[in-house]
Amino acid sequence: MKVVLLALLGLFLGELGGAALGVGAGLAFVEIAHTTSFEGYSGMLVFFTFMPLGAAIGGIGGAVTFGLLALRDDAIAIEREPAAKRDR
Repeated sequence: MKVVLLALLGLFLGELGGAALGVGAGLAFVEIAHTTSFEGYSGMLVFFTFMPLGAAIGGIGGAVTFGLLALRDDAIAIEREPAAKRDR
C-alpha cells in the first residue's frame, strides 16, 4: 500500500513539475523559433503541446522514481519497527 500511495504522490508532483517545465520549454521554443503570435498561435502551441507533454513525462518519471524509492526500505524510513526493550 505504501508503494502505491507514494507512486500516486510522485505522479501528482511529477505532473505539476513537468507541466511547469513544459510551459518554460514552450516559451523558450517560441522565442528561439520566432513563432508567430497571430491569433494566439504561440500561446496555443505552448499550452496545448508543450505543457501536456511535460506533464506526461514528469508524471511518469515522478511515479517511477517515488515507486522505486518506496520499494527500497533502507532508502526511506516510513514504517519503523519499535525498538526492542533491553533486559537488565
